[in-house]
This record gives sequence, structure tokens and C-alpha cells, in this order.
Amino acid sequence: MARERDAQQIGEIKAFLGEGTEFKGVLSFQGTVRIDGRLEGEVVGDELLIVGEGGILRANVDVGSLISNGKIEGTIRAKKRIELLASSRVIGKISTPCLVVMEGAERSHNGHAGGCGDEWRRGQRRHGCPASGTRV
Repeated sequence: MARERDAQQIGEIKAFLGEGTEFKGVLSFQGTVRIDGRLEGEVVGDELLIVGEGGILRANVDVGSLISNGKIEGTIRAKKRIELLASSRVIGKISTPCLVVMEGAERSHNGHAGGCGDEWRRGQRRHGCPASGTRV
């Protein structure tokens, strides 16, 4: 039941960069995209980007929402929400109205969390950040 709910929240994955795959350049997308490989460059889209546990991005990211369980180095901007799951590692500036950081996630930053404030607490929901229960 939980997996069905999670699939409905994420929607159909339109593109997938699998483990062992490398991409350099600009990835522009619509819908939901999942990255489990390596990407260097820029990611641009209005909907959901999922970075799996094996995903490694050295990129500027500008998306609607982000769910990360991988490693991201660069500037991250999400118009709606960013979720950093337990094995997520982020180095760089983050800008979003809603930031959720799960216990175990690591973040080295010089940015802010937008509507969630500069202060962030691990494993806690913040004002304006509804719970998602999403698994990656």
C-alpha cells in the first residue's frame, strides 16, 4: 500500500540515468527524472528530479522539486520543495521555500532554505513543509 502511494506521489518516471552511466552537459526535462549515475553540468526542469543513492551530480540544479539520496555538488534551486534523505550528501547553496532534511543527511552550505528559514533541523518537518513519506 505504501509503495502504491509513493508511486502516485512521484508519478511516471520519464527519463532514467542508470548506475554506471555518465552524462556531461545540460539535462532539460519535463515530468519526473531519476538519476542513479553521474551527471556533470546543469539540470533544468519544472517538475521532480530524483537522485538515487548511487547518483552523483556536479551540477547547477534548477527544478520544481528534488528528492535526493545521492551526492550533489553545486547550486540547487527548487521552486517547491527539497527532500534530503538519509544517505544524501550536498555541498553548495540551496534555495527553496521548503527544505526537509532527514537524519543522516549531510549538508555543507552557504545558502538558505527560503521559507523554511536559515536554521535547519534534522528529521523534523518545518513550517510550510507537509510530510511526503516518499521513498527513493
